[in-house]
Amino acid sequence: MASISFTVNGNNKTLDAQPDTPLLWILRDTLGLTGTKYGCGVGVCGSCTVHIDGEAMRSCATPVSSCDGKSILTIEGLEQHGHLHPVQEAWIEEDVPQCGYCQSGMIMSAVALLKQKKHPSDADINDAMSGNLCRCGTYKRVRKAIHLAATKGGSL
Repeated sequence: MASISFTVNGNNKTLDAQPDTPLLWILRDTLGLTGTKYGCGVGVCGSCTVHIDGEAMRSCATPVSSCDGKSILTIEGLEQHGHLHPVQEAWIEEDVPQCGYCQSGMIMSAVALLKQKKHPSDADINDAMSGNLCRCGTYKRVRKAIHLAATKGGSL
């Protein structure tokens, strides 16, 4: 066991954990932040995407020990003061989800993209979102929502 300290959604956390425990399980099982989903367990589907120090990362393939001293943002942390993030608003307006399982990872990847490129092209979106798999095939709606979020200040 190791003592690990980090910030999650603006809250300081210190916990004892096995250093190689995937961050995903710390978030879900230890901290109760179940918005981050388990999909594949090997970092290829994107359902478990969170931001670590502002970068979109796969939490299922990230050992918690690598998060010591870092800042983590999950889907639960996007809403601020009762207001949804512009990407979340756009997701609703464009009726993106079908089953919804992949959506938290998709949203986190979209937020990261909009921080890098305020008005991404379709090619930018396709490239940035290519690592997020959606079994329902909502990719066209995802693209429309990202363009809409860009007009709403989606990089907030």
